[in-house]
Amino acid sequence: MVQVAVAADVTEAEELLTILSEAGIAAEVEPAVEHHPREVDDMPQKVLVAEGDLVAAQEAIEALSEPDEL
Repeated sequence: MVQVAVAADVTEAEELLTILSEAGIAAEVEPAVEHHPREVDDMPQKVLVAEGDLVAAQEAIEALSEPDEL
């Protein structure tokens, strides 16, 4: 898996997963930073896709994202 984007928080990560899913691209997320297990703050998330889907994922995100979000 390779990183296609970094989402500011879990909500943004879920939005990116939806965009990728609608484009037929499987993706997953993982925390972008290490955190203490008792912390519950929303933190940045890495959005990961298969290496072969990287270009298609980037294009899907760019095509379906709001211009002011880029």
